[in-house]
Amino acid sequence: MPIPMLFLPPQSEKTREWAKTVAEACPELEVITPETREGAEQAMALAEGAFGTIPKELLPRAEHLRWLQAPQAAPPAGYYYPELIAHPVQITNFREIYNDHIAAHIMAFLLAFARGLHIYIPQQLRREWKPSGRESDDIVVHLPEATALIVGVGGIGAEAARLAAAFGMKVIGVDERRPDKPEGVAEMHRAAALDTLLPRADFVILTVPHTPETEGFFNRARFQRMKKSAYFINIGRGMTTKLDDLVAALEAKEIAGAALDVYEIEPLPAAHKLWTAPNVLLTPHTAGHGPYLDDRRLEVLLDNARRFAAGQPLRNLVDKSRWF
Repeated sequence: MPIPMLFLPPQSEKTREWAKTVAEACPELEVITPETREGAEQAMALAEGAFGTIPKELLPRAEHLRWLQAPQAAPPAGYYYPELIAHPVQITNFREIYNDHIAAHIMAFLLAFARGLHIYIPQQLRREWKPSGRESDDIVVHLPEATALIVGVGGIGAEAARLAAAFGMKVIGVDERRPDKPEGVAEMHRAAALDTLLPRADFVILTVPHTPETEGFFNRARFQRMKKSAYFINIGRGMTTKLDDLVAALEAKEIAGAALDVYEIEPLPAAHKLWTAPNVLLTPHTAGHGPYLDDRRLEVLLDNARRFAAGQPLRNLVDKSRWF
């Protein structure tokens, strides 16, 4: 008897196509794609697998649900609510699909600071020709003598470490659950060591997801532990960093600069001080942009559908209590 798998509404052209592909690839699954909430309620009572977001009020009907594929790598706050965490369902996500795109974005920020582009780009906009001479060599960060501290050494952090090491940098990693030391990482530490590591870094790079532990964990006290010559980069999740504390640290010259792709408030308000702060590079949550992402999402979904139908361990399992 086929195993019921539910694609939760609202449906899109993409999810309908994915559902069709899963049904063709996994005849052991009965793929259901309701268009309405009422249809989802009926299907949820039977579903053993699902794709999408389960509203809290629908969860009591999920008596047979064993697997849920989240529609993002790091779903927004509210996806993991207490009742879902307590439910026996296993949840998987789309992590690992952004590794190359976001690691390249990290390196773009890092190299821009290392070569003074945060200074020269504003000069370009003012049509000012002000080449730095030998007396201004401190504009340049010589990467073979620099240290990158990567907080969160998952797929993205590991790829960024590999690239940074290729430029001759020493890379220190902080990660709570990674057991190995990836290519390019000279040292690996647990989160408890973060405060002792911050003074050693020339670049502090956050790739961590938003979790109960990381919400607001990068605050004024942590900026004050950094070198005054160090740069802060966040491409993980905006809620990990207190923006008012970052602005205060920049204004007090407690750090040399910051680059952000994610923000505590999105879109960043037009009147926010970060827009005009010196030595700041901002991109509008685009670090993950690049080709092949939908192909990669479908590949993970298909792989997990086949594993689920065969009773095999699932890929990209989430620790629900920690949201990742």
